[in-house]
Amino acid sequence: MADGPWDSPALILELEDAVRGLRDRLDRIEQELPARVNFSAAPAPAPAVPTALHSKMDQLEGQLLAKVLTLEKERMALGHSSHRQRQEVEKELDALQDRVAELEHGSSAYSPPDAFKISIPIRNNYMYARVRKALPELYAFTVCMWLRSRSGGNGQGTPFSYSVPGQANEIVLLEAGHDPMELLINDKVAQLPLSLKDNGWHHICISWTTRDGLWSAYQDGELQGSGENLAAWHPIKPHGILILGQEQDTLGGRFDATQAFVGDIAQFNLWDHALTPAQVLGIANCTGPLLGNVLPWEDKLVEAFGGAKKAAFDVCKGRAKA
Repeated sequence: MADGPWDSPALILELEDAVRGLRDRLDRIEQELPARVNFSAAPAPAPAVPTALHSKMDQLEGQLLAKVLTLEKERMALGHSSHRQRQEVEKELDALQDRVAELEHGSSAYSPPDAFKISIPIRNNYMYARVRKALPELYAFTVCMWLRSRSGGNGQGTPFSYSVPGQANEIVLLEAGHDPMELLINDKVAQLPLSLKDNGWHHICISWTTRDGLWSAYQDGELQGSGENLAAWHPIKPHGILILGQEQDTLGGRFDATQAFVGDIAQFNLWDHALTPAQVLGIANCTGPLLGNVLPWEDKLVEAFGGAKKAAFDVCKGRAKA
């Protein structure tokens, strides 16, 4: 708070001295008054000067006392405010110290806030997971996920599909039989140089933009291929249904067991822009945590159906295991 004209202790002392001086002058006037009065004259009304001075002195004293009380309240309020600020700063410092200690003594690997996986143990047309969030219209996207296929080399099936009214294949990632993995957008197709045939965990990222239909495909943090003219200038339609593990022939259903995914899916995230190669690498290495700004991997947003299992699982720790 900026200092005001009444906030100086020295000025308050000067005001108190002035009040005392005025009271001394009043006392002297009252003492000298009888000697000045002409007793031979007719009785006169009481002099007005002492009464006026008394009134003025009472007024000044009241103003001074009120200001002193106000200043005292302000000082107390400032003291409480400073105490709260000091507590907040100390709390932030404690949190930072805890975080530094955690980094110094613990693992630096990223532990996601919702560490779980969806497991589909057998190929069928009834096990899947559904994302319980509507997507907006998209003019670009990046979708990333961790996958562990259990297909036995018979094609990975469909890790995910997104359908909208009037278009079942708005976005689909599919590997059928011995064909290469494909990305479908509005029924247009691009073949992706990706492979998940070793039954191990792999990090997959695919980015696309409606401008010129540019796409890029990453596996384990490395760019494997890119292209253009994939559904160029077609915006991804909103308010569809996103399914993990099955390919939709109609909006939200009519699954085909031969196109089903078998295995585990974790950390499925969706952004409304193309991630940079450095960001993709950071996610794949578990050193650069990122959650999708359109669709983050959160337990409350993913619901399993038909016997598909949802289980706690931190892929950055668990992928080195089985």
